[in-house]
Amino acid sequence: MITIRLKKAALLLGAALLSSLFAAPAQAQYQAAWRFNPPPGLTVTTEKPRHGLMLQANVQVHPAYIKQIVNYPTSERSGTVVVDTRAHFLYFVLGDGRALRYGIGVARDGFEWSGTHRVTRKAEWPSWTPPAEMRKRQPGLPARMDGGPNNPLGARALYLGSTLYRIHGTNEPWSIGQNVSSGCIRMTNADVIDLYGRVQMNTKVVVM
Repeated sequence: MITIRLKKAALLLGAALLSSLFAAPAQAQYQAAWRFNPPPGLTVTTEKPRHGLMLQANVQVHPAYIKQIVNYPTSERSGTVVVDTRAHFLYFVLGDGRALRYGIGVARDGFEWSGTHRVTRKAEWPSWTPPAEMRKRQPGLPARMDGGPNNPLGARALYLGSTLYRIHGTNEPWSIGQNVSSGCIRMTNADVIDLYGRVQMNTKVVVM
């Protein structure tokens, strides 16, 4: 009986040693992952997510276009939106020489534009009615598409003045940083939801 107990104790001790040998590198690796600051533009937070999109990591967007606070000296008032189409950045002016910067997709060749407008409408999961000119260029487009994940306008839209242009989300996040649209300003769905919550009606939008 004593021999059996000794063998059982030895087996348990051996299992514990093996477990510690295999667990130690994993634990060390986990701890090492938090020894360094996150990449620029990313913040580690314990905040409760407000919606499911906050749980998603987007590997299709270049790190340069991740939302971040940057130095941005400007004469524009805080709350103004400035769109730099050449750099593929949208700035939400915070004041004190800073702005919240987002990556964007902009107009392709032949559809560029610039000007100053106001936000005249805001919509969540907007429907899409392609203009007649666009349907003529692309006959396969529907006359109208209800809002939703498959809609090209994405999760939110900010309508600019009386123009046909909008700042909106996209179901093609890989297009951020590219010249791809017919004039509208594209953002990832997560970013346009964030901007939508900050921008008020009649906000000034400067497109350069």
